[in-house]
Amino acid sequence: MTTVMLDGEELTEAAATVSLTRKRIVIYGMNYAPELAGVGKYTGEIGEYLAAEGADVTVVTTPPHYPGWTVQPGFRNAYSRTMENGVKVLRTPLLLRAKMKGIWRLLAPLSFAVTSAPVVFWQIVRHRPATVFCVEPTLFAAPVAQLAAKLVGGRTVLHVQDLEVDAAFAVGHLGALGFLKKLGFAFERFTLKRFDKIITISNRMAEKLVEKGVAGEDVTIVRNWVDLSHIYPMTEESPYRAEQGFTKDDFVVLYSGNVGAKQGLTVLLDAAEQLRGEKNIHFVIAGEGPLKAELQARYGTLPNLRFLPFQPYARLNEFLNMADLHALPQDRGVADLVLPSKVAGMLASGKPILAMVENGTELGQFLKGVSIILPPGNVDALCQAVRAHIEHPEQRRNANDIRERSTHLSKVNIKLIGQCCM
Repeated sequence: MTTVMLDGEELTEAAATVSLTRKRIVIYGMNYAPELAGVGKYTGEIGEYLAAEGADVTVVTTPPHYPGWTVQPGFRNAYSRTMENGVKVLRTPLLLRAKMKGIWRLLAPLSFAVTSAPVVFWQIVRHRPATVFCVEPTLFAAPVAQLAAKLVGGRTVLHVQDLEVDAAFAVGHLGALGFLKKLGFAFERFTLKRFDKIITISNRMAEKLVEKGVAGEDVTIVRNWVDLSHIYPMTEESPYRAEQGFTKDDFVVLYSGNVGAKQGLTVLLDAAEQLRGEKNIHFVIAGEGPLKAELQARYGTLPNLRFLPFQPYARLNEFLNMADLHALPQDRGVADLVLPSKVAGMLASGKPILAMVENGTELGQFLKGVSIILPPGNVDALCQAVRAHIEHPEQRRNANDIRERSTHLSKVNIKLIGQCCM
């Protein structure tokens, strides 16, 4: 039977089963399905799981827009109400623009907090849910939900996917505005301490929450998950290789995910530029994000580099298996402030991973032994590691050994989220 870890104790799948029938739950967060990347994907799966277990689930969110920061086709940046896979979804507009940098990264979540406040307040006061489940990002919206929940006696739970205040200043989104930083951290401490329960996805993030004043007994660690029946090592060659024009002699380095500041992608693209003369090495960047246009303008003419959009989830396993090597760059400034969700899929595919992370970080420790670990930002080391991986195939780890690490990230973890909503 599959086991997972919850607050340091082993928990079986059977023990994680909970009764959610007729329980009313309001989920409040800026990102939701059908977003394929990051927080929206996981929150969408949580909402659908809770509904499938019999809960009456209402979601207050935005139109799907991440990571490209533009509303997806089929949706409008306006108020709407739909039923999606058994979940009532209420969407509210937010401020968006093509280049979401600087103060705009603050205005977008603030605009959601403003447009959604009356909607979430009314839903909570009218329907009196047993649990109000907030998601960070964005924390700006939480106080209204906390107030409404208190009025009706509801329990408040926060799912911390990203320590957004720390990360925003770490990668320079908000510059060096000292007063803004103090205000942000003061607001964060005030809001965090008023949740009944906080769930986060890593040990280090849990430690930081305690440092911010949250009681340790109120914090639970539930890691993000991957569907191991959907992502797995393929025994045959992925059809994506032929579709993209790659031969058996080509070596494909793949990055698939958000194209933003926290990902530190310039080191990977600088490596592509340095290796442009080695005809059999190819780099593929698949995804969307605020830096994609800028990176395409700067590196798009490289003959060994191609940019692709996100691929359909139905074909994600074939796409991940196209790679000879998965690349996981990361900005040094956000170490342990975010935990990339893409790691689970990489591991489940069984393909080798080259991770540019510090050894002492939680991500570095988790990937140790099943990945090539390099310091962030070192282009020469990255190029040498790619060459070494090609020249010494006998040193590559077995796909099953790599995949084994992903069993700690199974979909049983959704059941633990349900348990925290009780």
